[in-house]
Amino acid sequence: MSALLTSPVATRVTGSRARRFLALAVLMLPVLLISVDNTVLSFALPSISRALNPDATTQLWIVDAYPLVLAGLLVVMGSIGDRIGRRRILVIGATGFALFSVAAGFATDAWMLVAARIAMGVFGAMLMPATLSIIRNVFVDAGERRMALAVWSTMFAAGNALGPLVGGTLLAHFHWGSVFLIAVPILVLMLVGVPFCVPESRDPMPGPVDVPSMFLSLGALAPTAWAIKSVVHPEERGFAVAMLAVGVVCGIAFVRRQLRSRTPMLDLRLFRSTAFTGSVLMNLMAMFSLTGFLFFIAQHLQLVAGLDPFTSGVVLIPGSVLTIVAGLAVVPVVARVAPRWVVSVSLLFSAAAYALVAVLGHHASIAALAFAFVLLGIGIGASETVTNDLIISTAPADKAGAASAMSETAYEIGAVLGTAVLGTILATTYRAHVVVPGGLSSTAHTAAQETLGGAVSAASSLGGPTGQALLESARAAFDSGVTITAGVAAVLMVIAAAGAVVMLKRR
Repeated sequence: MSALLTSPVATRVTGSRARRFLALAVLMLPVLLISVDNTVLSFALPSISRALNPDATTQLWIVDAYPLVLAGLLVVMGSIGDRIGRRRILVIGATGFALFSVAAGFATDAWMLVAARIAMGVFGAMLMPATLSIIRNVFVDAGERRMALAVWSTMFAAGNALGPLVGGTLLAHFHWGSVFLIAVPILVLMLVGVPFCVPESRDPMPGPVDVPSMFLSLGALAPTAWAIKSVVHPEERGFAVAMLAVGVVCGIAFVRRQLRSRTPMLDLRLFRSTAFTGSVLMNLMAMFSLTGFLFFIAQHLQLVAGLDPFTSGVVLIPGSVLTIVAGLAVVPVVARVAPRWVVSVSLLFSAAAYALVAVLGHHASIAALAFAFVLLGIGIGASETVTNDLIISTAPADKAGAASAMSETAYEIGAVLGTAVLGTILATTYRAHVVVPGGLSSTAHTAAQETLGGAVSAASSLGGPTGQALLESARAAFDSGVTITAGVAAVLMVIAAAGAVVMLKRR
């Protein structure tokens, strides 16, 4: 991805302005799909929990397996695309993603779903770098390219925000697997349009594909995420520590390898710039706040407030719409106000959303939660657009490819950490407070102890006063966890806002 702006193929075939923007429209289909997939699953979790009975750790893996693999493979897939052709890898990725989306939609147990999500991550990693690389080659005019990148950023943020609405609408009429099957018609439409609208391009002098670095990056991310999820179980803490050690060792080895390589897979020297580092971190924190918030609000609306999936999605429509509006509206603002202040205030909107949930606690009404998501959406939309632009603009021009890969990687790592960290805090608090009565099978007892969805299913099978007591205990325990989790997240977002002021001071 190091020669994104120099491909002779692209400059010959960019064609008319209308054709360039038609190509952009086609490329937005996978962008929208990948970003929707980051958050749509949150609304399907209650249904999946009832159908497949995963424990708390497996439930987190169902959410995180996809973005974790995606984050680990983004850069290497970008490198492969530079070699074999970016349009070609886009087609391969879309085909594989569609096939494994079908597998996920018809999964019969929790770990089969996790395996399908892993495969979706592999093929999804082929899509994102290809879209950005093609955009940078098709739009050789700087003004048009800025507009195209703004559309890309806005569509990505919009997809993340629209995920709950899409999930709620589908779950109101179809089986939970529909949240995965929706990928098929979108990708078929893309596969039809790509040969006619999107030109092929490749790096004329690509570097080697660094397979060891690919495995080291996965070795750093996966065990660390596993450790975060497993540390809450006393019987697994020794294993969690071992996994964390593996992650640290692989991370150190990865960094050393990149710094010594003449053609690094991920050019870590870019992090010498404080502004670049700050932009990546703020980008990550925005995604962290979004996925963490959706992880618990989707369950609260359906399993505590008792709303159906569609109504739950409707509750979040105002926030979803304002995410898109803020992403576009911030462009003229940042031309007049220093980016560090725009990003900082945006992150404070996210902090306010979490603080509102933490303060209201058990008494949070549906309207209050909807308003909290509005605050969060404004913050996410504005901060993602600005930090994306900063990541590219603070990097040297010849490092645009590496910088864009880091932007995408920050998205996905933020998605992983949002559910891993905040989801783990929530699960720990829930287990500490829920009271599970006798009369349940060992499987049902464990499910009720692990997740709210498991408790709802167990209460339904028990029935009567005992089942009602379990349901009330589980809902109270879950909301206690939400209060603590939201408080922690609010503090983290305030720290991130302060970090933006300091780290983005110099561009």
